[in-house]
Amino acid sequence: MNIPSSTDLSTSEPLCRTWQVQLAEANNPARLARSLGWPDELADQFEADDAGFAARATRYYLGLVDPSDPKDPVLAQVLQSGREVLPAPPGFEDDAVGDRLPGNAVAPGLIHKYEGRALLVLSGACAVNCRFCFRRNYPYAEVREGGARMAAALAALRRSPEVREVILSGGDPLSLPTSYISDLLDSLGELPGLRRVRIHTRMPVVLPDRIDKDFLAMLARFPTGTLWMVTHFNCPEELAPPALAALRRIVGSGVPVLNQSVLLRGVNDDTERLAELCEGLVDVGVKPYYLHQLDRVRGASHWEVPVERGLSLMTELRGRVSGLAMPSYVADRPGDPAKRPLTLRSL
Repeated sequence: MNIPSSTDLSTSEPLCRTWQVQLAEANNPARLARSLGWPDELADQFEADDAGFAARATRYYLGLVDPSDPKDPVLAQVLQSGREVLPAPPGFEDDAVGDRLPGNAVAPGLIHKYEGRALLVLSGACAVNCRFCFRRNYPYAEVREGGARMAAALAALRRSPEVREVILSGGDPLSLPTSYISDLLDSLGELPGLRRVRIHTRMPVVLPDRIDKDFLAMLARFPTGTLWMVTHFNCPEELAPPALAALRRIVGSGVPVLNQSVLLRGVNDDTERLAELCEGLVDVGVKPYYLHQLDRVRGASHWEVPVERGLSLMTELRGRVSGLAMPSYVADRPGDPAKRPLTLRSL
């Protein structure tokens, strides 16, 4: 395993390539794979776009891959598969979680599905394109309208004083400049009734250098409990030293960190691997929060693990790990008033 990083972990300072450069380079994963010494026939697979959802991955994340292993769990998450273009089974739709249901999309990029909580889609950009992404078919063009779009979203939130929590999502909100995020947080802080903001990001997993000095200084401005971060680690291979160092930096800034994983066939549908992932997160102060049943988006059905198997894994996991390391097993289904806990009763 070759883990490239432009960060000296003793100082957490970029040595040469900024996170912005690394993010831009992610547009060409085939070239990055070749630079890591991958066989051309494997690197070339990144250039296919039959599903209309182009491959995207950072050099750092590709450096976690063992290219000699056809079942490598990191590679599987970002490499296109012909199964993505097969006819979708019943129940697999473009809008997997009801983001676009009438009444939920209250302004461009503003989703209000659950009582007391609203979600802002800040950007369609990510450092990697996960092949199971539930927003792979989201109409991101509507969030590219800049200031006018955000002004409309903030105005809608001001008309909704019952909203106690705002979730910043995407895409990945940390694909945007720290100064933009800081200004937005200040604007959100003026909303009546708002008690906390959550930032959902995969950057600590796929581009740890994004958690830099400026970003940490911004986090430190906010009182404890008003700002939370939710990361997205799916397998123990992602708990590489640079990623763990990024998590420690966030936790050290005083911001609580939770983790959401997606249960994925061939990636983490194994008790030992889930235990290693969850215990590894707790070791650096991150609470495993949710284990998500796959969101049933068109193009991702081959990732689905049966709920019965998921329940069995959760039973086995509970016998293996501390309660601190136990996530809740949930599904997000269109029209539900909240995440649905998955139990034997839910079958």
